Amino acid sequence: MTPAAFFLRSAPLVAAFVWSAGGHAAPPEHIKVSYEVTVKGMAGDTVETLEHNGKTYSIVSETRGRGILATFGVLNKRTSRGRITPQGLRPDEYRDERPFGWAVSATFNWEAGTVTQERKGKSETLQMPANAQDPLSLAYTFAFLPPREKEYDIVRADGRGLTPFRFTVVGSEKLATPLGEMQTLRIAKVRDGPEDKATDIWFATERDFIPVRALVVDKDGTRADQVVTRIEN
Repeated sequence: MTPAAFFLRSAPLVAAFVWSAGGHAAPPEHIKVSYEVTVKGMAGDTVETLEHNGKTYSIVSETRGRGILATFGVLNKRTSRGRITPQGLRPDEYRDERPFGWAVSATFNWEAGTVTQERKGKSETLQMPANAQDPLSLAYTFAFLPPREKEYDIVRADGRGLTPFRFTVVGSEKLATPLGEMQTLRIAKVRDGPEDKATDIWFATERDFIPVRALVVDKDGTRADQVVTRIEN
């Protein structure tokens, strides 16, 4: 596997979380979050922009590599658009684009209870569970509806299939970042077995529950880490 392919496979990381009911003020209508991503000695930068008007939202995420990977330009561009509901973000469409024409998409039909996923020019429509989310809507749902339960089950629709996950809320932690120490809420993916990756995410509780770190550790110990470097309103 080439360095670029490995990087694309592992970053961006912030892509899988959950929600619960509870009173919480909406985040600012425009937030730009920058991250440093490190994967197996390689580094890159991810910039994610959230915009909303209280009813609908848009999230755009772009990742660029450093060094030799910088020659590839944007390694990964993802977009999510949809609606804001009492149950959290509800995506209508998701798209993931990478170099050399690689692209997948997911279109959500909530009235029919289906999701249509497109990949390599082929389209497939699947029955969609009520807890379906795309990777970006999952990452930012906490900003609109912080968690109150200890465990959550979700199904990720990313244009390549439907994948069930269970997450547990680990608890509050102080996190050191380039922006200083932050009070965060940490959640972790419940592993299906020793071969499953370990995934931990930290949300800034005093910054609208924006995701500020994501750490994925593969079964061989390979680490992919994404840490916030800047937050702009």
